[in-house]
Amino acid sequence: MKDKIEVPKAKNPNSIEEQFSAFVEIVKLLRIHCPWDRKQTNESIAPLLIEEAYETITAIEAKDDKEFQKELGDLLLHIVMHSIMAEERNAFTLLDVIKGIQDKLVYRHPHVFGSVEVSGEDEVLKNWEELKQKEGRNSVLEGVPPNLPALLRAERIQFKASRVGFDWEKSEQVWEKVIEELNELKSACDNNEPTSRIEEELGDLLFAIVNFARFLGLSPEIALQKTNNKFIKRFQTIEAEAAKMNKHISELSLEQMDVIWNSAKSQKT
Repeated sequence: MKDKIEVPKAKNPNSIEEQFSAFVEIVKLLRIHCPWDRKQTNESIAPLLIEEAYETITAIEAKDDKEFQKELGDLLLHIVMHSIMAEERNAFTLLDVIKGIQDKLVYRHPHVFGSVEVSGEDEVLKNWEELKQKEGRNSVLEGVPPNLPALLRAERIQFKASRVGFDWEKSEQVWEKVIEELNELKSACDNNEPTSRIEEELGDLLFAIVNFARFLGLSPEIALQKTNNKFIKRFQTIEAEAAKMNKHISELSLEQMDVIWNSAKSQKT
């Protein structure tokens, strides 16, 4: 019969410091005593970190604070777990992580913790990028992760470029660029140009659309996700209607599908 592991608990349940310390100890015990947790590496759980981040965004969009709280806990677990794994291989500690982000926040906010004066948000962001450059980065765009989803990465690239003045002046100019890229894509298709050329023009069009979304103050990633969800809901309505006819969706004609689709669309589903 195995010995029961005592669960670390905070003496003062209302103390953030004590609760956090107990939480860290729980994670450390899991690394020792749980077969699944013990075999994990930074690499093996990296995809799960991305998944948890997206689940957090979903909770935010749903305005579900209960779920939001849970997802933030899951993210915190990953941060602590990754840090403990790094400590085990003598890379860095959780304390290093906390001290590092504290130092960075203070350094990058001289208008709060120093004597620098700023006129507003734009100057804050401009100073932020300049301070990053002083930290050793060779390019303003160096900090954009290559593994971001393409739409989000394009948005971050454009945002960072705009911080140093490389940007359009008006949204109308960006819209004209969208139309220009759309026409170039159509021309490439109409002229049966090589696939690589059509792909390039498609990429240019998507990049321009992302730029226009930025000028509208919208996230193209979130906008597309909402459209994906809307499509899924309407498509599943067709599947449900087919099931009522004792048919699989593939047995319906395109005309039948269109009728159901348009009905769902008119009902804003």
